[in-house]
Amino acid sequence: MLVRELTADEWQALRRGLKSADGFTVRRCQVLLATAGGAGPAAVGAAVGLSAQAVRNAIRAFHARGLGCLARRPPVATDPALVWDRTPDGDLQDRLHRRPREFGKPTSLWTLGLAAEVCHARGWTTRRLTAEGMRGVLARLGIGWKRAKHWITSPDPEYARKKSCATACSPRPPGGRTGCWGSRTSAGGRGWRSRACSPGPRATRCDWRRTPGTRRAAGRRRSPGYGVLRADTGGMMLRFCDGRPVSATTEDFLGWVCRELAAEGKKVPALVWDNAAWHVSKRVRTWIARHNRRVSRAKTGCRIRVCGLPVKAPWLNPIEPKWVHGKRAVVEPGRKLTAEELRQRACDYYGCRPEPLLAKPAI
Repeated sequence: MLVRELTADEWQALRRGLKSADGFTVRRCQVLLATAGGAGPAAVGAAVGLSAQAVRNAIRAFHARGLGCLARRPPVATDPALVWDRTPDGDLQDRLHRRPREFGKPTSLWTLGLAAEVCHARGWTTRRLTAEGMRGVLARLGIGWKRAKHWITSPDPEYARKKSCATACSPRPPGGRTGCWGSRTSAGGRGWRSRACSPGPRATRCDWRRTPGTRRAAGRRRSPGYGVLRADTGGMMLRFCDGRPVSATTEDFLGWVCRELAAEGKKVPALVWDNAAWHVSKRVRTWIARHNRRVSRAKTGCRIRVCGLPVKAPWLNPIEPKWVHGKRAVVEPGRKLTAEELRQRACDYYGCRPEPLLAKPAI
C-alpha cells in the first residue's frame, strides 16, 4: 500500500512539515515521504517507530483529507452527555415503547445499535452513538439493557472428544470445498433446534436445523420447515413443509439440498447435526446409505457425510446464532404471525428465494 503520486506543492509542504514543532506532524510527513519513495508500510513503520497499521492509517487519511491530515484532529467526545442533552429523553422513552417497524426498520425488536441509528436520523445527536454510548444514555434514564444468557452442560461422556472434533472444522474449507449448517424451523418460532455439517475430504459443509411448528390456532395450521446455512457463501437455503416434518420430509429435503449442491459441482456435503430423532431414525440412515451407494455407482451427484454433535450442545452449531437473530427479526411481539407471513419474512431476512412447500407424506 503506497501513497498516491504527490504534486510539487505537496512535496514542499511535506518537507516543511519535517521541521514542525508538533511531533504528530513530523511523523506524518516522514511516513508520507517514505511511502512516496516506494517503501512498504512495514519497512516505514520500523524506521519511524510506528506499526504497519499506523502507516496504513496515515496513507488513508492523506488520500481522504489531503494535507489536512498533517494536523492532529480534536479528540472525539466519549461521554454520551457531551453529544446528548436531556431534552429528547422523554421522546426516547416513547420511541422505545413503539416497534421499530413503525420507523421503517425490518425488525420488531430494539437493539442498542438500532436505537442509536434512529436517534441520529431524528437529529438528536450530531453523530451516531456506539452501542455502549447508547447504553450510557439509557443508564442515565434508569433503563437497564441486558441480553438473556442460557448455559447448559452436556451429559454425553464423549462430549470432550466430539467438541474438539467439531471446533477443529474450519468455517470455510480450502479449495473447492463447501460447508453448510442446517436445521428445521417453524411458523411462529416456538422452539429452535439445530443440526450442522462439518467438512471432510472434498466435503461441502452444511448446517441443517429443524424447528418445531406452532400450536394450532383458530383456522391456522402449523408450517414448519427446514434450513441450511452454507459455510462457503454464508447463504441460507429454506424449505417449508405442508404438515408435520417427519423422516419422509427429511429425506425430501436432503434430496433437494443434494441436487442444488450437485448443480454447483459439489462432491461431498458434510452434514453435522445432533442426535434428534428425525436425524438418527432408521429410515433416514437407510436413505442416506442408499443415496450414497447410488451416487457412487452413477459417479454423478454428491454424497452425504454425516457427523454427529455431542448431546445437548447446540452452541457448537454455527447456525444457532443465525436462527436466534432471524427469530428476533421476524417475530411480532403484539400478535402471532400467520404461516404465510412467517415464510415471507424468513425468506426476506435470510435473502433466499421462496421454494414450494415440501409435500405431506402419504400414510
